[in-house]
Amino acid sequence: MSGLFDSPGPRWFTIPAGRDVLKDLAAGLDADLGARLSDAQILTPTRRGARAMARAFSGLAKGGALLLPQIRAIGDLDEGEPPFDLDALALDLPPALSSLRRRFELARLISAHHDANLSARRALDLADSLAKFFDALALEEIDAGDKLDALVTGEGQAQYVLEAWAEHWQVSARFLAIAARLWPQRLNELGLMDPSQRQVVLIRRLVDQWAEHPPQAPLVLAGTTGSAPSMADLAGVIARAPKGCVVLPGVDLSLAEDAWRLIGESHPQNTMKRMLDRNGVTRDQIGLWPGSLETTRAPEARRRLLNEALRPAEATRDWRAQIERLRAAEGDILARGLEGLSLIETARDEEAASIIALLMRETLETPGKTAALITPDLSLARRVTARLSRWGLQPDSSAGEPLTNAPVGRFLSDLLSLLQNPVDPVRLLDLFGNPLSRFEDHPGLRGLEKLALRGATPNGRDDILAALAAAHTPDAEAFRLWTDYYDAIQPVVAATHADLATSVQAFVTLAEHLAGDALWAGAPGAQAASLLAELLHEGEGFAVKGLSDLVHVLDALLHQAKVRTGGNTHPRLLILGALEARLVSADRLILAGLEEGVWPPAPEVDPFLSRPMRERLGLPTPERRTGLSAHDFLQAAAAPEAFLITRKRREGEPAVASRWLWRLQTLCKGAKLSLPSRPDLLAWARALDAGLPDKPDALKSAARPAPKPPVAARPDELPVTDIETWVRDPYAIYAKRILKLKPMDRPNEPVEARQRGTAIHESLERFVLEDAPLGEAGVTWLTRMLAEELAKTRLSPAQMAMQAPLLDGMARGVVNFEMARREQKPRLHVEQAGELTLTTKAGPFRLTARADRIEVREEGVDILDFKTGQLPSAKAVSAGFYPQLTLTAAIARAGGFANLPERSLGDLVYVQVKPDEARARQAQIKTVSSEAAAGAALLSLQRRLDRYADERTGYPSWEKPQYMAQRGGDYDQLARLYEWHVLGDEDAVPDTEDSDG
Repeated sequence: MSGLFDSPGPRWFTIPAGRDVLKDLAAGLDADLGARLSDAQILTPTRRGARAMARAFSGLAKGGALLLPQIRAIGDLDEGEPPFDLDALALDLPPALSSLRRRFELARLISAHHDANLSARRALDLADSLAKFFDALALEEIDAGDKLDALVTGEGQAQYVLEAWAEHWQVSARFLAIAARLWPQRLNELGLMDPSQRQVVLIRRLVDQWAEHPPQAPLVLAGTTGSAPSMADLAGVIARAPKGCVVLPGVDLSLAEDAWRLIGESHPQNTMKRMLDRNGVTRDQIGLWPGSLETTRAPEARRRLLNEALRPAEATRDWRAQIERLRAAEGDILARGLEGLSLIETARDEEAASIIALLMRETLETPGKTAALITPDLSLARRVTARLSRWGLQPDSSAGEPLTNAPVGRFLSDLLSLLQNPVDPVRLLDLFGNPLSRFEDHPGLRGLEKLALRGATPNGRDDILAALAAAHTPDAEAFRLWTDYYDAIQPVVAATHADLATSVQAFVTLAEHLAGDALWAGAPGAQAASLLAELLHEGEGFAVKGLSDLVHVLDALLHQAKVRTGGNTHPRLLILGALEARLVSADRLILAGLEEGVWPPAPEVDPFLSRPMRERLGLPTPERRTGLSAHDFLQAAAAPEAFLITRKRREGEPAVASRWLWRLQTLCKGAKLSLPSRPDLLAWARALDAGLPDKPDALKSAARPAPKPPVAARPDELPVTDIETWVRDPYAIYAKRILKLKPMDRPNEPVEARQRGTAIHESLERFVLEDAPLGEAGVTWLTRMLAEELAKTRLSPAQMAMQAPLLDGMARGVVNFEMARREQKPRLHVEQAGELTLTTKAGPFRLTARADRIEVREEGVDILDFKTGQLPSAKAVSAGFYPQLTLTAAIARAGGFANLPERSLGDLVYVQVKPDEARARQAQIKTVSSEAAAGAALLSLQRRLDRYADERTGYPSWEKPQYMAQRGGDYDQLARLYEWHVLGDEDAVPDTEDSDG
């Protein structure tokens, strides 16, 4: 090919959608310029595009030498890419304000003139919105001063008066009018320039320079859509240069002229149409790029299909007629357009990620073939990366990894949380166990964890010290570790945080004290160091209102930071965002996240400007960004092999398929066609997640355990509470009494019903033992006692505040119950121990009990069991599932409690203590006497003891699984309950309803 620049300008070209833009561009320039290629200058929208352009030229060399042209990123103004400086264009311009410093400055402006009571974090969030407002003004080159004043005063707008707006928009309009005047003044004081404004000025200077002195060397602007006026004008200047040309991505040259005129803001051709109209260029003046001439019918058919599907809504009234015209003129072009295109509808995120990973893995089966996932959904991209690790594959992801996923990010995030709560056990253990922490191998770490950091959350340092001091064997190393940590963090916690830079300096000093210089090693460490260094430099003078403000600001910045290292990634697998994919291609393209609100993205909520306000100011509508997204979608979907992935549920919530898919499906339905799919992929993905139907023994789920220890190792003594556990979950008795395993509390263990019940039991015991008065004095006394005992459970102040109003009603209910019970003047025995020795096939067995209360009356002996939760039903007690009270009665009947006179058994009573009452209920069925219930319980136990005297009888996990939901077991993890009960066969857990009786 020759003569690319021989024809008179302007020179406008397009590379059709579905073509490899950079490959075609490189091939066309190489063929035209040959040895003069190095004289050319190519401008691309982004740095990533510039790097990819260089690789495209290198591919033409085929291992030989090639002098590359100058390739520079002009800067995509709409996406914040900085432009290059050419011929000292910026020598007399002030430096650009850094993005972080701009956030702080705008946050100060908002706090001073909008709302002085805003927290620093909220002010920074609003600063981002205000920055986008100034960016939009700069990129559209709008002088908003007079327009904002007109919005506020209502002058010249009889139909649009400020007082008619909602109060919020009135406040916003007044504030923006102030901000538009004050922001330039502040920049002038700083001697800096707004980055967006500086970008536009540089582009404008370049336009003026090249208009007066056009470059004589070949000059190519490639890949831009010209969304900003300055970029559109630059494109016009380059197209008119002696050896200049503009190469646009995917201009639709086949769309009917009447439909072209109807193109709106959300159409994929909108931004390019606006640029062409601005430069007075019609589509018949746009040529097909010479490097794209060698094409096949299939890509052309795909482009026609997609362009028809996305044509302006007003132009779809004659869709059926248009389909018939296409068929008459070009045959089955729509059917050919579906070749190589597949739509896969998935149920949820995990299924979508599995299918995408399979598609990428399948690509590698063909030597040299590449695959790229294009999605704006970062969460889905990370799920795909995780699925690919199943085959040891690491794709090259443009989004990078969150800093908080790296050890340094976790360390800093944990430390920030600990500034607000220095005794948070979970954060403490995570910080101490971090490989960067100097405490990771501290000899006192295990002791501190066991003695003070497990169980209910401590309420402060004193709780930690008290727990360490109460240990049977004091651990000096644990005390030293705690003191070292707390003494280091306390000055930062107690400091007055008035200045961000000073606060960050204290935070960095603390982090280095707890971790050392290794904190900043590697790419994640360098990223964290760079972020904190910028805060130290730019945060000077920025006020933070207290510790909470500081933590929120730093934590938000940490979670926004990304680490991009490249590293050992697979050269043929890419994960790209929509912007990065504009100039990058692959043999197989996978478009995912095609749901409304994801792709296309939901319109951003502007806290300062309503849609009518934006219109009055001349700012672009939110639909313009939708149009850019639509262009990105069309360019990628036109690839020879493209997969469209959508989900019915996203992040657990129902999702609606993208509007582009709806339009494509509607067009196909009108043409009596259907989008191809890959049902085999769905089957593969589900099979991978389901596992093998015939698993080898090594992969089978664990069977329900039923260990059979020697009879000599089996317990010969149990309390009645353990008998109840034994009936339901024998494995728990095996683990507790034979293996002698004691479950450890979790860190941050919630103060649950068990601890609360223990505190109430202690209060009721003291109430009797200390001979507390009845009546109103007793209510006061018991209320105070309940508060004291509950405080010992480490209830937080907030939890205590919730419990406090309930204590008076509970105390009053208990006192009323006591007054009614004591009318017959019974003798009370509280927490009395008793025992009974039984003869079994394995030898003597000792049954013990500690009764909550035994009341001795002339008529008989009543046994009471106090409960703070739900009471068991009389039917369940009689069936033997709750034998605690009936076995206690059996011990009493046999004289197992000392100092009790010989009396017949009276009532067996459950007493339910509730926040507003204490009510008694008979334990057994009314038609069954206490003597009979006790005898039946003892007989059932005797049978169980004899059965377990046989070595062939095992201790199965959850012999009565119907009670799992009521009470989880302490040893369920050891029994691998999830494997055999959830993953195993249904018949692995027999539905046993009967008892030993």
